[in-house]
Amino acid sequence: MHYRQSMAAHEERPADAGQDALDQLHSIRESIDNIDAALIHLLAERFKFTQQVGRLKAVHGLPTADPGRELEQIDRLRALAVESHLDPMFAEKFLNFVIAEVIHHHVQIATGTAATDPS
Repeated sequence: MHYRQSMAAHEERPADAGQDALDQLHSIRESIDNIDAALIHLLAERFKFTQQVGRLKAVHGLPTADPGRELEQIDRLRALAVESHLDPMFAEKFLNFVIAEVIHHHVQIATGTAATDPS
């Protein structure tokens, strides 16, 4: 069963929920789903570039992590979050998660244990 179908099966319709409210809810959720899809595609694109960085680092014997760059990115994204009215702590947590995954990929590339590049 599709995720949306499984979630819809668990929702109960309150007696006072009008069809207009349900239609609006459905429309908003479709927008959320579209944004989620865009995020996944953007992350995939981002990781294509970070894989290139990992290969370049491996070829030239550069370290897999760059703490200075990571701190700059965290500061930059925290500022962007504030400008966008997003919790900067959330932005930092998200970026730290992405950075950890990037470093993991770079280690795999450097040690020759990376999966074959699909591109």
